[in-house]
Amino acid sequence: MAAERDDSGSTDSYADTPLMRELTRDHARRRKLEGLTFEAPEQTRIITVANQKGGVGKTSTTVNLGAALAMGGLRVLVVDVDPQGNASTALGLEHHAEVPSMYEVLVESQPMSEVIQPASELENLLCAPATINLSGAEIELVSMVAREGRLRGAIRDLLTERDQKGLERLDYVLIDCPPSLGLLTVNALVAAREVLIPIQAEYYALEGLTLLLNNIDLIRQHLNPDLVVSSILLTMYDARTRLAAQVAQDVRDHFPQQTLDVTIPRSVRISEAPSYGQTVLTYDPGSSGALAYRAAAHELTVRQVP
Repeated sequence: MAAERDDSGSTDSYADTPLMRELTRDHARRRKLEGLTFEAPEQTRIITVANQKGGVGKTSTTVNLGAALAMGGLRVLVVDVDPQGNASTALGLEHHAEVPSMYEVLVESQPMSEVIQPASELENLLCAPATINLSGAEIELVSMVAREGRLRGAIRDLLTERDQKGLERLDYVLIDCPPSLGLLTVNALVAAREVLIPIQAEYYALEGLTLLLNNIDLIRQHLNPDLVVSSILLTMYDARTRLAAQVAQDVRDHFPQQTLDVTIPRSVRISEAPSYGQTVLTYDPGSSGALAYRAAAHELTVRQVP
């Protein structure tokens, strides 16, 4: 079938469609990332992935960035403090009620090294799982001394223990927290040096962000003066819509230093992968979603932290 001509007489009438732009971008990313080894940070970067709004791709971002960093040759620990345990599921971990988990770490002071499991599909990727027991931790933590700093102490002890045992240093610790601002999320924010905020590229994207930033300010003032919002990642981005482009521009205008250049596309593959106990990077490594998360992880490693 002959190619159709556009008004200029060119036979390449589909060269500037969203699909062609996506294919071109994916091809360029694939070539750039081929065999690329990411540079390790000078010290362990502890990043909490947070957004009080649910359904923005928070857990997907945590596990897929973790997987991408591990594929880039870095040692990564994902800490799951969301009682739903979706990050643990996506990494192929057992996390039924009898499995030692972050509940035992936060409530019973069990060392993190005793609950950590290797991810099923990737080397260099570890996970401290969550179980349903964590749903009661919010209440049990209330009466504890230094309740907001339990996770910070546990991570600090883990890094010290690994150093004393001569184990390789963790390059990144990524903390996945619930979509709310209870004590579990507060622990995650107190434990971290950085916050990464995933934002869905839709109409209500900036709703609730002001509240989240205000809460981060309060935690900075009272509990963790070193905390910074280092990264904002646009997720579920649909390049075919003007709305997504407008939302992306609004976010970049408000947060020019923090917003990553890479956007994560809306992708069935990203949604499907956890049901197979995998990240999208092992489930469909050549997909747009996998390439986007690898590109975002690379950008994360080379950006300057504010």
